[in-house]
Amino acid sequence: MSAPNKSYDPVEVEALKPEEIERMRDEALAAFAAAGDLDALAHAKTAHTGGTSPLALANREIGALPPQAKAAAGKLVGQARGIVSKALAARQTELEAERDARVLVEEAVDVTLPYDRVPAGARHPLTTLMERVSDVFVSMGYEVAEGPEVEAEWFNFDALNFVPDHPARQMQDTFFVQGPEGTTGDESGVVLRTHTSPVQARTLIDREPPVYVVCPGRVYRTDELDATHTPVFHQIELLAVDEGLTMADLKGTLDHMVQALFGPDMKTRLRPNFFPFTEPSAEMDMLCYVCRGESVGNPDRPCRTCGSEGWIELGGCGMVNPKVLVACGVDPEKYSGFAFGFGIERMLMFRHNVDDMRDMVEGDVRFTRPFGMEI
Repeated sequence: MSAPNKSYDPVEVEALKPEEIERMRDEALAAFAAAGDLDALAHAKTAHTGGTSPLALANREIGALPPQAKAAAGKLVGQARGIVSKALAARQTELEAERDARVLVEEAVDVTLPYDRVPAGARHPLTTLMERVSDVFVSMGYEVAEGPEVEAEWFNFDALNFVPDHPARQMQDTFFVQGPEGTTGDESGVVLRTHTSPVQARTLIDREPPVYVVCPGRVYRTDELDATHTPVFHQIELLAVDEGLTMADLKGTLDHMVQALFGPDMKTRLRPNFFPFTEPSAEMDMLCYVCRGESVGNPDRPCRTCGSEGWIELGGCGMVNPKVLVACGVDPEKYSGFAFGFGIERMLMFRHNVDDMRDMVEGDVRFTRPFGMEI
């Protein structure tokens, strides 16, 4: 029996031919040399040294050769890959040097120039939001009205149909200003206004209907400062008095406001309530701006903002009580009106997911700066 013919090579692999290996090597060297920046070089590196590059695929074909042919083929491929790796490293070093030299020129800093040590400031978001809400109504033809923060008790309570024994008039709810010697605070007849509604009374006294005003401002109540309450906060109220106004006009105004502030798909609803200065009165809710009501009855999508109720309470509203019109010298048989009001702090918490009301009053620039200098 004859011995095996070890010199016989039954397999001829095209990718392992010497001329193919040289072609792959030369293509890689040309690609590296043509790369004009590091990004282009990174693409060339992937194409010619990555796992699917021609030389890498050729290296895998060595396993198809018989043992006596593997050594020569491995040496040929290994030398080509070594040359390619050295060329890649050299070109990368060259491009990095060019980049560093360019950065030194483009990002040069003149250290002799004066430095502005005053950082960019920011407007307080409460001010910005109050002006934005006011602008919504100014665009509808309303005027902005203002009044004093130290107010006569008559404007703050009596003109607005608060009876003398109403709980809101007691000292645990209202800041009374100290009167002359020998009088207690609740006898002075002067308070820090508890709402911006006194501006409405002053406006009705000062001018003849029709009246369309919006009243933003700071108010005071004897609340403890915590995450959801503050003794000094901001309200904005609206008053419209004209012939023939109805709850439908109020509802349309509320819809326009929330759509302007929260998006065109927002809706409102009214729930019956009681306020001394409006009759009938209602609480105004708006559709939850986070879940858009889709969390209601859906345990797979709970909403922390509205408690999966689909609505968020925003403020109180209603038709102006005829007694208020009479107190301000307006004929309730001829004129009717509507009003509503809400807290700016509460709206800021809704719009910007502010968790703690104390952040608004502590004066930390890290809170106000992200809101910027919007005018």
